[in-house]
Amino acid sequence: MDRIQQTFQRLKLEGRKALVGFLMGGDPTMEASEAACRVALDNGVDILELGVPFSDPTADGSVIQAAGRRALEAGMTLGRSLEMVRRLRASYEAPIVLFGYVNPIFAYGYERTAREAAEAGVDAMLVVDLPFEESGEFRKHLDRHGVAFVPLVAPTTGEDRMKVILKGSKGFVYYIMVKGVTGARTALATGVSEHLVLLRKNTRLPLVAGFGVGSGVQARAAAEHADGVVVGSALVTAATEGRLGPLVRELSAALGGQKTV
Repeated sequence: MDRIQQTFQRLKLEGRKALVGFLMGGDPTMEASEAACRVALDNGVDILELGVPFSDPTADGSVIQAAGRRALEAGMTLGRSLEMVRRLRASYEAPIVLFGYVNPIFAYGYERTAREAAEAGVDAMLVVDLPFEESGEFRKHLDRHGVAFVPLVAPTTGEDRMKVILKGSKGFVYYIMVKGVTGARTALATGVSEHLVLLRKNTRLPLVAGFGVGSGVQARAAAEHADGVVVGSALVTAATEGRLGPLVRELSAALGGQKTV
């Protein structure tokens, strides 16, 4: 059983939902971002989603775009992201998901990316701008090296296409709650519950909901019909303001975890 399966099974037994925390690798430096990842994991993040910066991040809102620019200016690359994962893996057993865009992966090489990701301790990859229909070659290499390819499902995804995307998927399903880019919002989008119920009918994989969650109250609401919640922009902002630990503890507590001191 892999780390992702183990994590969701353990959390289910404990009556908790998974806190999936996104942080941008290399923002504002490799050292600072690695330290932030450790703070997040030490304070209640169950699954770390590590962003690989890209010059044209079409799915990201202003907060994560700015983080990506800072990381690129600091010299962060896919290769250095993998080095960071390797160091984190030496200290943590929590699943690590690499989040990025296809251009850096294609330039690095599909097979090389999959092989080095597995060697570093990456559990899954999420490539936001790689359509399922064009992902076959990369998924083939990931499968060979035991790294999951996380499927993305949006509010606009019809049930027929949803079934195609979910067939043979591994890891967990990432449900995008909004028709737009990342970023904390004051309220959750409407229709989330209905879409998650529909997803549940079409897969046995754990479901996580993301895009727009910025507080414990929102996390609890988003997790009502999901197995976990992704929080990104709010954590990136908190990291820059020196309040990452308290926010992670708030979010973890809202999802059933224990507050830590």
